[in-house]
Amino acid sequence: MMSGQTDVDHGPMKKISSMFSSLQEKLHRDKGEKKVLTPPLAPTPRPLSHQGRIPSPGQTFFFEHLVVVSLKKSNGDKGYEPQISYQFPKATNRSQKEEEEKCLKAVTLFCFPEGVSWAPLTEYHSETFSFVLTEIDGSRRNGYCRRLLPHGKGARPPEAYCIISRLACFGLFSKIFDEVEKRRQISMAMIYPFMQSLREAPFPAPGNTVKIKSFIPESGTEIISLTRPQDSWLEHVDFQTLFHCLTDEEVLQVFAATVLERRIVFIAEELGTLSQVLHGVAALLFPFLWQHTFISIVPRVLLDVYLAPTPYLLGIQSSLQHQLTDHADLLIVDLSAPKGSKFITRIGDEDTLIPAKLQEELLQALCRRSSDAPTEELNRVISEAFLTFFVKTVGHFADHIKKSGGGKQAAMFQKRNFLKAVEPKSSRTFVKQFVQTQMFDLFIQEEEKQPNHEGFFRKKVAEYQERRKKERMKSSWMKGVVV
Repeated sequence: MMSGQTDVDHGPMKKISSMFSSLQEKLHRDKGEKKVLTPPLAPTPRPLSHQGRIPSPGQTFFFEHLVVVSLKKSNGDKGYEPQISYQFPKATNRSQKEEEEKCLKAVTLFCFPEGVSWAPLTEYHSETFSFVLTEIDGSRRNGYCRRLLPHGKGARPPEAYCIISRLACFGLFSKIFDEVEKRRQISMAMIYPFMQSLREAPFPAPGNTVKIKSFIPESGTEIISLTRPQDSWLEHVDFQTLFHCLTDEEVLQVFAATVLERRIVFIAEELGTLSQVLHGVAALLFPFLWQHTFISIVPRVLLDVYLAPTPYLLGIQSSLQHQLTDHADLLIVDLSAPKGSKFITRIGDEDTLIPAKLQEELLQALCRRSSDAPTEELNRVISEAFLTFFVKTVGHFADHIKKSGGGKQAAMFQKRNFLKAVEPKSSRTFVKQFVQTQMFDLFIQEEEKQPNHEGFFRKKVAEYQERRKKERMKSSWMKGVVV
């Protein structure tokens, strides 16, 4: 199991996969050497089928697991090590247990990626972040973590609450953590009934709300409302952090390097900053998907992944930056650096990859956002700006997906005719590079399978083409009046 999206070309990723395999073997060996006692913090739940609740066919649960990862004092001089101190629900059979162990052992690494050193802190600090776990078969789970770092005399070591889910909706899970943390302050036993109610609730459709009943002593029964964003592809994204760390011009340079599938490393101390920025950068690519290695938070033990020759988006903590000794062909972005010095290393052409006219249009569109706009409005303005960029550059792709013969012939993308039709001509160099990427290639493959389907991107393309048609008609009419 590894974190990130897998490359279509599996060869270059063998090293990374072997690193994870070696890590898992080590974890299993360590487990065999000593028995870790993790007493339940709440009554062990029975299988849902024995609780009078059998999942409906095709139902998607809010989450698969909730685990609490704590730093425990290890034997010898190794300091502390992350261990799972609480898990909900528990596995019900041996095969389930083995599968869970593989997943949850990896989770401990991402909850405390910087290593196992710890000392009592002078102030309380809490941070929320996310990561992605990808199986060999390409299936993915999302990890959402809330890390609590207690302070003061007699403070216990840090612990992290982590929810593993097939669903991608950072905003919802952040609110769930608020509720978990509130109950944790009362008693660990208060977490179980709340998470059980949540697990049994149906995951809402985009724009809809689900309400969870939860009892809290001295407060009574509370109704907790969880609303899913209308734009479902943005529910895992908060662009605010990205545009807080970087200027609009710097975001465009990062976007250009990402679109052309380069190797990019982001540096920051806060795990939340890394995860939000990396997910934000990936979201700018919509309707295209990043097809290569994506690790929003790289654990110390996996740092060598930055030496992989294939494209990647990596998030690395500032304390590990000194271990990046090979900077060749990298764009390294220090999100904590002062303005004007964000790029530690770069190729040098990032500000010229996108044609000047398109850059200016993007910057103008980004200026329409308000500094105090709520998250959903900010996400909408920013996503529309970059979506419009793709509409203008490659939106005519559907005109060049045609069947070569009878009705039974598969549709084929006519790349040469597509490139000839790119307007304005100043954009052709960029588009020629973009069509060579895996994200464009796989996008076209999906479109060839369903050449007549109506998706959101096609809808935006049709709207843009209709506006252009009206503008041309109006321009022709005005010329006729002047004549």
